[in-house]
Amino acid sequence: MALIRKHSQVYSTVVIVFNIIAVTLAWLFAYLTRFELELFSPAIRTPGEIMYLYSLLPIWLVFYASSRILGHSQLLKRHTPTSEYFSILQLTSLSVLILTAGTFFYRDFSYSRIMTVYFWIFCNMFLLFSHQLVRLFIKEAHRRGFGLHKVLVIGSGELGQRVVQRLNMYPEIGFTVVGYLTRNPESVGSDIEGGKVLGLYEDLNRTIKEHDVSQIFIALPLNAHDRLQGILASLEEETVDIKLVPDLLSYLDLHSGIEDLDGMPLINLTESPLYGWNILVKRASDIFLSGIAILITLPLMFLIAIVVKLGSRGPLLYKQERMGLDRDIFIMYKFRSMKIGAENQTGPVWAKEDDDRRTSVGSFLRSTSLDELPQLFNVLMGQMSLVGPRPERPVFVEQFKKSIPFYMHRLKMKAGLTGWAQVNGWRGNTSLEKRIEFDLYYINNWSLLFDIKILFLTIWKGLINRHAY
Repeated sequence: MALIRKHSQVYSTVVIVFNIIAVTLAWLFAYLTRFELELFSPAIRTPGEIMYLYSLLPIWLVFYASSRILGHSQLLKRHTPTSEYFSILQLTSLSVLILTAGTFFYRDFSYSRIMTVYFWIFCNMFLLFSHQLVRLFIKEAHRRGFGLHKVLVIGSGELGQRVVQRLNMYPEIGFTVVGYLTRNPESVGSDIEGGKVLGLYEDLNRTIKEHDVSQIFIALPLNAHDRLQGILASLEEETVDIKLVPDLLSYLDLHSGIEDLDGMPLINLTESPLYGWNILVKRASDIFLSGIAILITLPLMFLIAIVVKLGSRGPLLYKQERMGLDRDIFIMYKFRSMKIGAENQTGPVWAKEDDDRRTSVGSFLRSTSLDELPQLFNVLMGQMSLVGPRPERPVFVEQFKKSIPFYMHRLKMKAGLTGWAQVNGWRGNTSLEKRIEFDLYYINNWSLLFDIKILFLTIWKGLINRHAY
């Protein structure tokens, strides 16, 4: 995103300026509506009315801080009007909430509560309008040539087309693709993703002059990099900016990116998000929340233990080997829901609907996920986390890693009691590929807030599931 941030500075500045104007107008209109129009009730004028004018300074500061927190002034991908409105609604609601809370500590200023409601309404209206003006302003500036960068992509294959797709997500940065160059003469003149194939690699210098190109993106496949030196030699006499796109996009997955080792660039292909303070934060939250959960559910676990023991002969808990973080094997605990020796004849198999191996209370425990409660102790001991990819048995891991791409990337995160796949319905006897997709999304986008969201969703809709056999 460094390229996007660098070329979106003008856009971000314009957004901030227009936001300040919009918020100022919203405050002015709210004041006039309350004290001049007096729509619903007469307004009581006070000697402190000049404070409404002075209040603009903290209002500007709060809105600016909120926009930075929410990334509101940063360049966003192309989105729908509905998503943009909700983004503005989020900004205004957070800002007004902070301002309202701040007045609790400043008792000398008695303000109109109705005016605050007016202000929130006008903010949403004016900010939505100001964003449309920003787009028109930037579009007109680009039409006049200000901040416009004409891009030529060398390489018309999948890599080059993906470059164009990503550039087109951010029209405000002013990158406009004039076309592609290719090594295949038969492709010249054809229209592909976001542009036209203008010529061959040998036409590079001519194309730059004809189309006034200022940016070159070299996006060659690995098998065509033998031509790279020739292309770079052709560009020695040009003044264009040159960017080389390595053909590694298909490999970049788990927190991948470019890193620096004392000046040496490194392409990081896979990495766990748990490093540094992230490890301590996740572990501390696991200890704290699992401890509270154990205290809350202890009476329920005691009741379940009695029902399990009375329901069938055998041990109270079912212990099973599972594979966790970095292939570590641990013993996972569950309330026993199957009959003794359930796998003596079948061997290791997944549970299925109407499984006759279950005990009389086993169906209820599994359908409500109450059999999983002892895993809170696995979390407390550090073998599992509250949130993460569900742990699998080693025998199944050996099967799946050979047939499902990136399956082993799940083991870069500590196994969880619940997960992003589970709260989205991918649990039990469902598509394993979809589960892996959701697990990898969770790992790529991990944050403490994401964990909290998943925990809330688990309580809200994830405990009872028709696929939990």
